[in-house]
Amino acid sequence: MIIRLLLIISYIISCIRLKVMPWRYFQLNAPYFNENKGIYSKLDIDNLIPEQWRLPQWVDGHGQEPTSYPVFVKPEWGQNSKGIQRADNAQDLSAIRKNQKPSKVQHLVQEAAKGKIEFEIFSVPSENSTEDFEVLSVTQVVNETADEFPINGIYNKSTQYRDITPQMRADDLNRLWSHLKTVGDFRISRFGVRADSVEALLNGEFKIIEINLFLPMPLLLLTKNTSMHAKLSFVFHCMWLLAKVTKNIPVHQVKRQIFFQKLGFIRRVKHIAQKEAN
Repeated sequence: MIIRLLLIISYIISCIRLKVMPWRYFQLNAPYFNENKGIYSKLDIDNLIPEQWRLPQWVDGHGQEPTSYPVFVKPEWGQNSKGIQRADNAQDLSAIRKNQKPSKVQHLVQEAAKGKIEFEIFSVPSENSTEDFEVLSVTQVVNETADEFPINGIYNKSTQYRDITPQMRADDLNRLWSHLKTVGDFRISRFGVRADSVEALLNGEFKIIEINLFLPMPLLLLTKNTSMHAKLSFVFHCMWLLAKVTKNIPVHQVKRQIFFQKLGFIRRVKHIAQKEAN
C-alpha cells in the first residue's frame, strides 16, 4: 500500500514539475480502451498478440470446449488474478460453470501456457516513440508450492517475485523489447508470460498469459532481492519518465472518460454481485 501511494505521489509531483495534468494518466493507453464495455477487454487485447505468442482463449458459454487441460476461467475485466479459477479436467470446468451465477459479466476460458517459468515484464517506452524503451523491468515469478500451474498474483501468499533485470545485458533487454513492442503501442504496460528459460524468453519462445494496461504495478517493487534504496530510485526515475511520456500524448488523440467509465463498471459489477448474493 505504501509503495502504491509513493508511486502515485511521485507521478503527481513529476507531472506538476513538467506542467502536465496528472489525470492525463488515464489517456496513456486510451486507444485500447473498450468504451462500449467500459473496460480494457482481455479479449480485445488478446487479439493484438501475434499468433506465435497467443494462447487459445475464448468467451465461455459459446459452445467451445477445451482440447487440453488445465484451463483458466477468468473474468474479461479482471486484474491481478482476481476472479481466476483453474480447471484441471472437464469435471472441474463443469463445476466452475455450475457455481457461476448468471450475470452480465463475461468470462473467458484460456488454455494454460506450458513454459516452466513465469515472468512479469514492466515497461515504459521512450517519451517520443514506442520504438525504444526507457524502462524495462523483468521479474521472475516464484511460487513456493509444488503446483505446476499456480494462479500467481499479488494476493497469492505463495507467490514471490525476484528481480532478474540486473542479470541482463543491454543487448538482452533490446532483444526482449524487440518482441514486446510488436504487440501494441502501449505507453505503460506489464506483460505476464511463460517460457522455459530466460534464454527462451529473449529468443521470443514464450506465451503471453496477460497484458495489464490499466494500472500496471512494476513488480520489481515487491521483490526481496532489491534494496529499498534501489526501489525508491526506481520509483522516482520511472514516474518522472512516465510523466514525460504523458506530456507527449498527441493532442489529436481522442479523449476517453476512462476513469469514470471504469468506476461505473466496477459499481455495476458490485451491484450484480450483491443482487446475486441476496
